[in-house]
Amino acid sequence: MTQQSRSGGNGNHERLGQDPHAVNDDERDLESAIGTQVRAQRKKLGMTVGELASLAGLSNGMLSKIENGLTSPSLTTLKSLAVALNVPFTALFQRFEEQRDASHVKSGEGLKIERRGTRAGHQYALLGHSVHKQVAVEPYMITLTHESEVFPLFQHDGQEFLYVVSGAMDYHHGGRSYRMNPGDSLFFDADAPHGPETLYDVPVRFLSVIVYPRGGD
Repeated sequence: MTQQSRSGGNGNHERLGQDPHAVNDDERDLESAIGTQVRAQRKKLGMTVGELASLAGLSNGMLSKIENGLTSPSLTTLKSLAVALNVPFTALFQRFEEQRDASHVKSGEGLKIERRGTRAGHQYALLGHSVHKQVAVEPYMITLTHESEVFPLFQHDGQEFLYVVSGAMDYHHGGRSYRMNPGDSLFFDADAPHGPETLYDVPVRFLSVIVYPRGGD
């Protein structure tokens, strides 16, 4: 009876998926981040696995497991590694704490933006933006139609990259005009006056990526 109860208990335990030795995704990410940071710091100092293991009081095999994210090092082990690497204890968690941003925009979607100076027939779709970064990146898909009769000139901080997807136009920048056809690109300092000048084949669709330093952060 006792054996049957234990067997039934184990079966139920497995069905519930409550393995006390299971490692969740967050823990794996943390182990991998710590391992990557330990390896990076070791290589930065020009140390071999054996040299660091000796300084930290670890075996070569254990250090190898840590660097490959295959084990969860104790706090004591992490402190020993930090001392051996001559870095703050918190430096070993740096990669795990860093935020990774991603923006996924389906075809035809994107946040519609009204930029200063925008005229009728100018459609700006913001495809994403960077956050928590010192440098801001703003990619736009811009569409100009036959309604775009008066073209504004823009000036702003940073740099801008244009890539024409379809249509044809002349694009003004800093006193010069550039004929832009599908597949053409233009990269320029955005603090000079710039903007579309003449449309030849509408609608004109082009990608605009604006990069500028984020101030005050």
